[in-house]
Amino acid sequence: MGKYEALANEIVKQIGGKENVSGLTHCITRLRFKLKDESKANDDVLKNMDGVVTVMKSGGQYQVVIGNHVADVYADVCPLIGLEGNAVSSEEEEEKKSNLIDIVSNIFQPILGVMSACGMLKGLNALFVALGLYTDAAGIYTMLNGIGDALFMFLPMFLGYTSAKKFGLKPMLGLAIGAAMCYPALQGSTLSTAGEPLYTLFTGTVFESDIHMTFLGLPMIAMDYTSTVIPVIFIVYFASKCEKFFSKFIPDLVKFFFVPMLVLLVALPVGFLLIGPVTTFGSMLISQFVFKIREISPLLAGAIVGGTWQILVIFGMHWGFIPVYINNIVTLGYDNVMMPFFGCTFATAGVVLAIFLKSKDKKMKELALPNFISSMFGVTEPAIYGITLPMKKPFIVSCIVGAIVGGYYGHFNLREFFAGGLGIFEFPAMINPDGTNGNIIVSVIGAVIAVVLAFIMMFVSYREEEPATEAEVSTEKTETKPVVTQQKELLKKEVIASPLKGNVLPLTECKDEAFAMGILGKGVVIVPEEGKVVSPVNGTLTTIFPTLHAMGITSDDGVELLIHIGMNTVELNGKHFTAKAKQGDKISVGDVLVEFDKDAIVAEGYSIETPVLVTNADDFLDMIATEQIAAAFGDTLITIMH
Repeated sequence: MGKYEALANEIVKQIGGKENVSGLTHCITRLRFKLKDESKANDDVLKNMDGVVTVMKSGGQYQVVIGNHVADVYADVCPLIGLEGNAVSSEEEEEKKSNLIDIVSNIFQPILGVMSACGMLKGLNALFVALGLYTDAAGIYTMLNGIGDALFMFLPMFLGYTSAKKFGLKPMLGLAIGAAMCYPALQGSTLSTAGEPLYTLFTGTVFESDIHMTFLGLPMIAMDYTSTVIPVIFIVYFASKCEKFFSKFIPDLVKFFFVPMLVLLVALPVGFLLIGPVTTFGSMLISQFVFKIREISPLLAGAIVGGTWQILVIFGMHWGFIPVYINNIVTLGYDNVMMPFFGCTFATAGVVLAIFLKSKDKKMKELALPNFISSMFGVTEPAIYGITLPMKKPFIVSCIVGAIVGGYYGHFNLREFFAGGLGIFEFPAMINPDGTNGNIIVSVIGAVIAVVLAFIMMFVSYREEEPATEAEVSTEKTETKPVVTQQKELLKKEVIASPLKGNVLPLTECKDEAFAMGILGKGVVIVPEEGKVVSPVNGTLTTIFPTLHAMGITSDDGVELLIHIGMNTVELNGKHFTAKAKQGDKISVGDVLVEFDKDAIVAEGYSIETPVLVTNADDFLDMIATEQIAAAFGDTLITIMH
């Protein structure tokens, strides 16, 4: 349960308990219950409850208006009414599932704190050994190393749990899948020591694999899955589909244990026989590609490794380089194929340090500092999953710097002579056994370049708001604020153009009480004459619901807008709407965002009144709505005073 557990409990109680609920979804502001008997709900109690804006009844739905954090409340209500893991996905969650980066970030988000802690422990342990406080044979070293290594060793178990929550699978099933993938007897390193292989598949290719075990006569290609990322995510996703399938056919009387049993019985064999090997082979192809490029140009190969290494880490595909790395050290006495990745560690550290110093957000600073330390110690996953990847621009900067330094390392043939530590503790492994210092100098210079260049690029490009005075309040999406000169605030005016052509009504005349009360934002209502919505500002289309009836826009100056086409048109499920832009697009005034058949919508019995709201109006000095009775596309609709 989350931070709205108490509110969720009270809402469920006041709507007549979970027995009175037959369905639940949510849109941009409200929980939409389907109640068996609406008379059992205590309307007055709910309306006066802290955390609830109001209650409305429309289209057979009992709507509890929450506000912008409705998705969090929805997540806490679902398990209380028995829909956890099987609830109909909200529009917002379905939209997020289309973004692979968001999926990976959300899966890692719950474990970032403990991942950072483990990374710092590993780094500190290596530091204390380097300082001579104890040796790597001491009990304290073994203890701290085990504590710091445990999460990374059994990462599939943690990711199995979080992936299950993301994909709607029972979390304990996800945990069981992750545990099975860490089971010692099923690891490739264990099976390969059991004796001679039964036979070999794909002989003579990069995929050549010894088969030591079969399952119902099918060959199992042995892999080591501890510390991996992508295999468990894909297997849990497949398992979530299996669970939904089996739940349709298994009788309720035995569903409690039969469905989990069948899910494990199907998903894990498919995972070990197919999904795991395929994802691992993908990483092997990448390593072989880099090996071939290196034969042509070490600089280019180094740039490719350095520029893509963090992307490979995200998907767990960097493990494909490990066999090449180990083989090179054993046969050649050094590795120079994988080593261009070394600059990525310090590029990430430089980016995170810049964010720590530039950010004014307390939570971001609290997260950035330990992640900087962890990155310097060579453990970058917490920084990648917690900061750089979700923010995107820092991740791109670190990849660019990684490519630059990777090219430098490739050109100067950086080598590692034995499997050393991580981060700053990896430098000793780069000391040439012949006594020369050229290689270690190359490694140090590259690390310094990575930190400094990444720091400068991120520090210059970081755009979090820095308030001019203590009285000003910055917001995450605001890029500029008024300048204060000689104690006088210079006002800034921003015009919101009309996104529709039609008659303009005061917001108080809206037929929907939640909009009319101005609780969801301030603005106007337009009754459209033409079925088209255009962008009212230059900015970003931050949200567009799959049903296309509502969209959120953030202007370049931080004004947040909500355009809601019609009343209860979410129930049309996208019918009569056509998207002309997608979420995340940069948009300019006049760009067509959505087209809709207004006559067909009216014929279906829905009002096409369209509220155009400024949802963060309280962040600005004043907001003035037009007094025009009619507006054309592009006419001044709202004026914002900064």
